[in-house]
Amino acid sequence: MSVEVVRAAALAAAEHGFLGRTGGVSTGELAGLNVGTGSSDDREAIAENRRRAVAAVLPGANLATVHQVHSAEAVYVAQPWPQEERPKADAMVTDRPGLLLGILTADCAPVLFADFEAGVVGAAHAGWRGAFAGVTDSTIAAMEGIGARRERIAAAIGPCIAMPSYEVDAAFRDRFIDADPANDRFFVQAAAETLHFDLPAYVRHRLVAGGVEEVETIHLDTYSSPDRFYSFRRSTHRGEADYGRQVALIGLKR
Repeated sequence: MSVEVVRAAALAAAEHGFLGRTGGVSTGELAGLNVGTGSSDDREAIAENRRRAVAAVLPGANLATVHQVHSAEAVYVAQPWPQEERPKADAMVTDRPGLLLGILTADCAPVLFADFEAGVVGAAHAGWRGAFAGVTDSTIAAMEGIGARRERIAAAIGPCIAMPSYEVDAAFRDRFIDADPANDRFFVQAAAETLHFDLPAYVRHRLVAGGVEEVETIHLDTYSSPDRFYSFRRSTHRGEADYGRQVALIGLKR
């Protein structure tokens, strides 16, 4: 089975893709295209899955990833870091051809960016913590630092946990409302004591508020699609011992 690549119309001029679990060599609970070195998966299987992911989006490119920590930190990438030297960050930007920026997720929102005129791309890991802290703002600013202009940037929000699958508590909502009462619109009262958070809508809001005029959302729910995507929350609810990670990729041709 070949690697499934979901692409965004807003980024059609860029080499990019949101990948799931289809087309990989991992087995068991992690079956498929697991690229997460933080999992207990076989190292050779992860390496082969990463090779297949790169080949499906930009053959021959060098893959760059960071040590994701749910922060708002964005870094410039000139070349991939050795695995043990990856910086702690949750977003990357580059203007170097032949590089693929890779963001790993398992329910959090992957966000890919491009200013085609400037030849600048970016990628961000936007879970609720990073999105709330401003990881998309940091990515936009880092792109501007190497020649992009925010009004020219196109962005796409990839597959992530959708509102019907994302149950939260009142304290979670209060954190957002304390920051901005208007954030109440990203929460839905599903039952008497059940709240749900709309992560992709909140990330979209942050992008638009940051000056990005073209934003596309890929409406695919990682939690409710076990055959297509890995999901931390689903694995937790099922009592599974581990969970896989999928990757979102963007780069510039040589």
